[in-house]
Amino acid sequence: MARLRVDAVLVQAVIAGALSFAHLHDLASAAGQDGWKAWAYPISVDLLLVAAWRRLHTDGPSQLAWSWFAIALTASLGANIATAGLLDMNAVPAWLRILVAAWPALAFMGGTLLAHTTTHPESEAPPAQPDPAPQHPAAERDQEPEHVLPPVADVEDPAALPPAPEPQPAPAPSAAPTVPVPSALVDHARKVADDHRTRTGTPIDTDTLRARLGVPPQLAEAIAAQLA
Repeated sequence: MARLRVDAVLVQAVIAGALSFAHLHDLASAAGQDGWKAWAYPISVDLLLVAAWRRLHTDGPSQLAWSWFAIALTASLGANIATAGLLDMNAVPAWLRILVAAWPALAFMGGTLLAHTTTHPESEAPPAQPDPAPQHPAAERDQEPEHVLPPVADVEDPAALPPAPEPQPAPAPSAAPTVPVPSALVDHARKVADDHRTRTGTPIDTDTLRARLGVPPQLAEAIAAQLA
């Protein structure tokens, strides 16, 4: 069955190629290309079609190969349609004569581009690298080095262990040392405090008293305590 299918395809291809070949020859002959030139036109169209298809098959889809494949296919289909009675073969229009006359240069350019234009690998973008799969937290913990603890000696008798030290009470804060204050300085400070109360209406504070008397902070606090 496979041999019959292949043979049928080949026969169909030969018939279609012969008909297309004849239509292209008739159109070229009607456009003023007589003799061997009329037979060269269908060969040129078919060769360009095959070259474009081979480029697509070997190098993959590209704009160049698809463009020339479409041009050759349009020329072949156009000849088939034109010779189907839609065109007066005895009075071919001028624009069609121009297209037929320009076809050799167009086919030569297409064949040259298909044969000598290569795809540069460096112009293609490199494939995206997949992101590494995130590891499970349990797997990350497995990769961490384990801390080896020193071996603990087995204690058979708990009574053999030394008693735990009893907590010692915290020492009580020591009281601030008492600063001796001369009575004369206390009397002078009382006068300063009375004067401050008279002027401001408020009792004098320790910082103001220390500034007025010019004494150290501890002495000022001791004087303020006696004035209170």
